[in-house]
Amino acid sequence: MKKMTSGAVAFAAASAIVLAGCSSSGSDDPASEPDETTDETTEETTETVAQDITLWLMGAPDTPEDLVTYLEDTYAAENGGTLTVEAVAWGDALPKLTTALPDAANTPDVVEIGNTWAPTFTAVGAFSDLSDMYDELGGDDLLPSFTEVGSVDGTPYALPYYFGSRNMWARADIYEAGGVEVPTTLAEVTEVHASLKDQGLGGLYLGGQDWRNAISWVFAYGGDLAAKDGDLWESTLSSAESQEGIAAWQEMFESASVANANDTDADNYFIINDDTLAGIPAAASMAPSWAACCIGLPVEGGEEGEVAWDDAANTAYGLPGVDGGLAPVFAGGSNIGISAQSENQEGSRDLLRIIFSDDFQAMLGENGLGPANVNAKDSFVTDEFRQIAWDTAQVSKLTPAAPGWASVEGSGLLEEFFQAVAEGGDIAALAAEYDEKITAQLNG
Repeated sequence: MKKMTSGAVAFAAASAIVLAGCSSSGSDDPASEPDETTDETTEETTETVAQDITLWLMGAPDTPEDLVTYLEDTYAAENGGTLTVEAVAWGDALPKLTTALPDAANTPDVVEIGNTWAPTFTAVGAFSDLSDMYDELGGDDLLPSFTEVGSVDGTPYALPYYFGSRNMWARADIYEAGGVEVPTTLAEVTEVHASLKDQGLGGLYLGGQDWRNAISWVFAYGGDLAAKDGDLWESTLSSAESQEGIAAWQEMFESASVANANDTDADNYFIINDDTLAGIPAAASMAPSWAACCIGLPVEGGEEGEVAWDDAANTAYGLPGVDGGLAPVFAGGSNIGISAQSENQEGSRDLLRIIFSDDFQAMLGENGLGPANVNAKDSFVTDEFRQIAWDTAQVSKLTPAAPGWASVEGSGLLEEFFQAVAEGGDIAALAAEYDEKITAQLNG
């Protein structure tokens, strides 16, 4: 998921939807009652309702053009209506959703939404209940962490669209020059890159404000960002497990990172291609699986900025856990749902059937977007790097499914907190301070 611009906007989005009283609309064609005056048996038939619908996809869109065309053509063939796909920039998404979702006359029918925004909108009834078609769309074969974040009390409203897990991307040539091996535990991640940094060869590029990667340390030690206490959510940075993970991350930053305390994750995609950004070379970075597009050495004779993967110079691996294995990294990606205010519920359901079909799931995988359905694995896992992404996604963890989480994420509080930690701040005091600030926003 991409970063939003304003926590106030996120809160306004939820408020606007609540005030509009979003609720699911029924089928356009109510089922006819059986004729009880005759003994003849009539076969029940279901007719497709041709409806013109609109799908909002995020980014430029991030969904490849060929897949958009497939959706348009297949919808026309199977439903008979016209599918109009509109691209919505991530930075504009929340204001547009705020205005459109509560308005039946202007709402998109089907919406892609960042996975961490899903709780804010599902909690206020912005999306239609998908319980009756959950199994048809994949059911328990869908990525569990994404399904959970798009559900309210076990009822699914926004299902997984695609995932992008986080890999460690590294310079194999710098590792070799420094005499270090790929780390197998989380502590070794710090040790390996601290050694390289001490040798003046490189270090780990993770910025102080880079909370999306920092929380993997929290998760690895059994901590969390928030938990539900009764009916209310509370921030849990002060828990013993969370503080242990935060302390390990602080040690990593102080001894092994070559980033600045106020750096975000904006440069993570290409930092290991360029020795100048960090002053000392970045021997490794951590970024979503689709960063493979942008990592490598300059192409001789190529266009400016063009790079290509080099097996001798580049490598990748999953962030290891405290005792080995894989740490539960935060997975990026999107969910998708039907606007509860849409007057085209049947057509929207037809589109979801196409999106969650075997063919389209395979197309997502082939294009490097982690498919929602685990049965589409073979379409995605075509090399060792996608295997890493697949494996880390299966143990991924998302942000809390709290109704106010979008507001928290947009407020900048997590960036502030982890920057203060990176600057050597007292973890217990900071955790208590930010627990209070975050809890005030968690419940919408």
